Amino acid sequence: MKKKLAMVLAAAMVLSATACGSSGTAAPATTEAKTETTKAETQTTATEKAGESQTAVSLAGKKIAVVRNLAAGDHTQQFLDGCVSEGKKFGWTVDTFVTDGDDARAQETVAQVISKDYDGIIVSHGQLSYSYEMLKPARDKGMEVVTFDTMPFKGGDASGELLEGVTSTAQNDQALAELSLGYMMEEFEANGGTYPMKVLKTFMGPGIPPLDRRNEIYTKLEAEGKIQTLEVIAPSDSANARGDMTNKTAAILPKYPEGSVDAIWGCYDELAKGVLQALNDAGRTDIPMYTIDVSNDDIQLMVKNPDVWKSTAAVDPKLIGIVDVRLLALKFMGEETPDYFDLDASNILTTQLSEKDTMADLATIIDGWGDAEDPNALYNDAIKGAYSE
Repeated sequence: MKKKLAMVLAAAMVLSATACGSSGTAAPATTEAKTETTKAETQTTATEKAGESQTAVSLAGKKIAVVRNLAAGDHTQQFLDGCVSEGKKFGWTVDTFVTDGDDARAQETVAQVISKDYDGIIVSHGQLSYSYEMLKPARDKGMEVVTFDTMPFKGGDASGELLEGVTSTAQNDQALAELSLGYMMEEFEANGGTYPMKVLKTFMGPGIPPLDRRNEIYTKLEAEGKIQTLEVIAPSDSANARGDMTNKTAAILPKYPEGSVDAIWGCYDELAKGVLQALNDAGRTDIPMYTIDVSNDDIQLMVKNPDVWKSTAAVDPKLIGIVDVRLLALKFMGEETPDYFDLDASNILTTQLSEKDTMADLATIIDGWGDAEDPNALYNDAIKGAYSE
């Protein structure tokens, strides 16, 4: 299947590269779309037409929407950049919407997109409870749909039926948790620790699919007696998760004097940054932290706080956007696409980073970054060589 995806897209890109011209720019934290459009060439000579296939013609001029239900930030920006840059190479208009983790706003935005003249939609971080009903009207209308960290299961039940025709993409969340928790335990053992580890756990859910999948690995280690959870720190306000986590962590830290906590596990970097702020405010450098997800902000905080923030497991967010757009392209072409597509993870150690590093440098620092095994099937030399840029 992976080989077929690559071959089909390589052929499509060769044919459609000269038709590129319409793209969107990433949106700020608002539901107003940001679009930057240059008209794709609509007229060709008879000679040019003779050399084109109907598939290539059908790709150029598509209009898609990307709805990201997370707060604006550089991780979100890079995901959107991946969608926009790849859509531009296909000759599409790409409108982006950021709904700041506001589920009501996300559903309203998706409904507005469906009511307009979009050919396809990519939805990131919709909740399990409403995603099926939110996206079914799009499929009923004939729109193509790809999701990221959004599971449109019938009835809002993780054991239910996936909405027909949708490809649900995700980071390999179990692998992310295994990398993060594995390194946490590796360092614990190297420092002479004896199980169970006493851990402060950050979490949101249940009902958030990627975090639920990460939590499966954590609870397994609990059941095995490797981890003892001292506290679960969870935000009450998802729109201000970072600030809320700072306040909640500050309130519990006095209960745990130095030496009483072995580690903090950050299931999501935005939560971890709030915890780090509370640790810094309290002058606490005795508790190491191991997290998931990465951004430019994270890299700088890791480098500035090496005694605390030890590692983060992650997938290149720009690559996620690229892969989602390519899957949407296959759907437009009528090609077979998988129901599920996972992207492989990497573990980033603070000791591998320097203050000059950004996300753009990770490909030269982390083996396989931006070119992991699964997405490599959609991002090969044949496709890259066909780009007009």
